[in-house]
Parts: sequence; structure tokens; C-alpha cells
Amino acid sequence: MYVVCSDLEGVFVPEVWINVAERTGIKELRLTTRDITDYNVLMKSRLKILAQHGLKLKDIQNVIGTIKPLEGAMEFIDWVKEISQLIIVSDTFAQFADPLMKQLNRPTLLCHQLVIDEEDNIVDYTLRQEDPKRKVVEALQGLKYKVIAFGDSYNDVSMLLKAEVGILFCPPQNVIDDYPQLPVATNYVELKEMLSKYLLQQ
Repeated sequence: MYVVCSDLEGVFVPEVWINVAERTGIKELRLTTRDITDYNVLMKSRLKILAQHGLKLKDIQNVIGTIKPLEGAMEFIDWVKEISQLIIVSDTFAQFADPLMKQLNRPTLLCHQLVIDEEDNIVDYTLRQEDPKRKVVEALQGLKYKVIAFGDSYNDVSMLLKAEVGILFCPPQNVIDDYPQLPVATNYVELKEMLSKYLLQQ
């Protein structure tokens, strides 16, 4: 039996940090896991930028409140949930994700936690575990499930390579070039066709 594991940002919703960068005019915040392979390096840079500009948690949450799911995302999620189980495995944070999960009808989400001080500053973050996306796949495989996984960025690759079926969804060219062994879907129609080969034969 297959379980579906997916990334969140860039797959079902726009990138949060790119939206924050556009709203604040801080171009350095446009960098994501599509650009930087080391997530901890990326997050420490983001925390430094937030502190430099005096941005607080509520400022980020205000931007997130304006973000809508990508066109076709809800229809695709509903289709997957009709025939399988969907687990979103994201490097976002619980304090960011709730408005997005509400719009997506609350699929299961596994993510991280921010550390917030008494003045609403984001001072640190706590990873759920190291290499969390790959370990979710391993845990499901330990329960005798097979996993189909898809995502768009460097931080998804260990999950995709560990899964029985790993698919890059709308990735940038640099990720495609670095992992040519992974098949690519450029829209939900193509992704649905790829998943159907496995999910509809269960």
C-alpha cells in the first residue's frame, strides 16, 4: 500500500519567504531551499536579517495571511485523499503553517517550531529532527508502507531518493541538473498521471 508524502511551499502554496521579501522589500529574504542546499545556513541567515530589520513573528504572519493556495492545489489534494493518504512534510514552522493548512482543509502536516521571545521576536528555531523528510519516509517504510514523494527543492531530495517513487515537482533548473535521475512533473496534470500508475493499481 502506498502513502503520499509531499512538500508544502512551491507545491501547494507559494513560497512564504519570497512573499515576505516582496512585501518588505528585503531582497535577501528571497533565497529559499531552491537556492541553498544547507537548511540551517539558510535559516540562520533569515533570523539575522529579521533581527536587523526589526521584523517580528506577527509581521511574517500578516504576510502569510494573504497567501492563497496555488491554482489547482485543492483539487489535486482532494484527488489524492480520495484514493490514498497524504502527509505534508515541510521545513516550515507550526507558527507559520496554520492559516495555510486551514485553506488546504488541514491535511496532516509534519514541520518544525520557532522559538519566540516575550517581545514577539523570532530568536531561534527547533527542528523536529535532523533530516526529517527522509526519516518520515523511513518510518512509514518501517510500518510496511510504500511511499510516493514529491517536492521542488534541495531539502526534498533525501525524501525523494529514499521513497519507492520520488518525483520533482516544478523544480528550478539547478535542482533538475543536480539530480537528473529524478523524474520531473511540471504541473498537477503530469503529477496526477505519474501517481495514478501506482495509486490506482493498489
